[in-house]
Amino acid sequence: MNAGTEDRVTKSGAAESASAIDGRGGFVRRIARTNTLWTFGVLFGLSLFFAVMRPNAFATAFNIRSVFGNSAVPLVLAVGMTYVIITAGIDLSVGSVLVFSGVIAAKVMIWGGSGWGVIALATAAAMAAGAGWGVVNGVLVTKGRIPPLIATLGTFGMALGLAEVITNGNDVNAPTRLSDDIGNKLLLGQIPVLVLIAGAVALLFGLLLATTRFGRHTYAIGSNAEAARRVGIKVDRHVIKVYALSGLLAGLAGMLNLAKFGTTTIGSHTDDNLSAIAGAVLGGTSLFGGSGSIVGTVIGVLIPAVVNDGLIILGVQQFWLFVAVGAVLIVAVFFDQLRRRVRDQP
Repeated sequence: MNAGTEDRVTKSGAAESASAIDGRGGFVRRIARTNTLWTFGVLFGLSLFFAVMRPNAFATAFNIRSVFGNSAVPLVLAVGMTYVIITAGIDLSVGSVLVFSGVIAAKVMIWGGSGWGVIALATAAAMAAGAGWGVVNGVLVTKGRIPPLIATLGTFGMALGLAEVITNGNDVNAPTRLSDDIGNKLLLGQIPVLVLIAGAVALLFGLLLATTRFGRHTYAIGSNAEAARRVGIKVDRHVIKVYALSGLLAGLAGMLNLAKFGTTTIGSHTDDNLSAIAGAVLGGTSLFGGSGSIVGTVIGVLIPAVVNDGLIILGVQQFWLFVAVGAVLIVAVFFDQLRRRVRDQP
């Protein structure tokens, strides 16, 4: 796309959100538009509440490290989901893609051993497998004209089924070196390696979304795909790339999950898709497309993690977490709809 076309994208109604995330628009304005400050206020209030109720249990270095450690894998999934939702899509397959990619990585390490070269190869294989499923999702949505909900629900079952076929339904263990040096390793005695990896992913793809043409086109497609197409954006190609990105990060999450638990945990990821969606939406990403930020998603992922940890410390049944997150998710979508109606009024 040439500079003239790029200018038309910025000026069109389809690219209203794209111009909002232009690097010259100002960080504060971008954050305000995605309700990130409000979401951070909720996170801070919850943390303060649990810290006051159980200061000797919640507000400790060990517990804070645990909260962040438990959020690392969900955050990687939610970053990819944020891109998909901004385009007004959805990806229900990420939990199964995580499992499938973890199985592929484990098989590579069983074949090749536990050296760093093999671990790097296994990571690449997991991410390639995830990206492959993402491309399948993107092609089904764009070329097959299948609604994202149905397309990714189908690949959810396919990826999980193939993972069970490959393993005969049994979990595959990873080399202990993977868990010792990555999954359970602390740097400087305090910071989990998994948290650093997840933070690097959030930073990298946050910058990609907020400062690059790829990010601007993602917002523009979510705002108005037809208008974006008319000004020269190759919408179908871009959407396929976005789903491939979501799959790629699900593949990386599969490798991180393998490192954390030392096994593929095949039966433990049926609700990962909902957790990723909740993290993005709680962070201010609109299910109707066109708005959202990775900063908000980071906060949105931490909210359920803090609530879950706080409920356990207070001795409340953990099942209440699902009630709380579900209720907050409904409220978040309701207010997003209300905000859109107010904005669209003449």
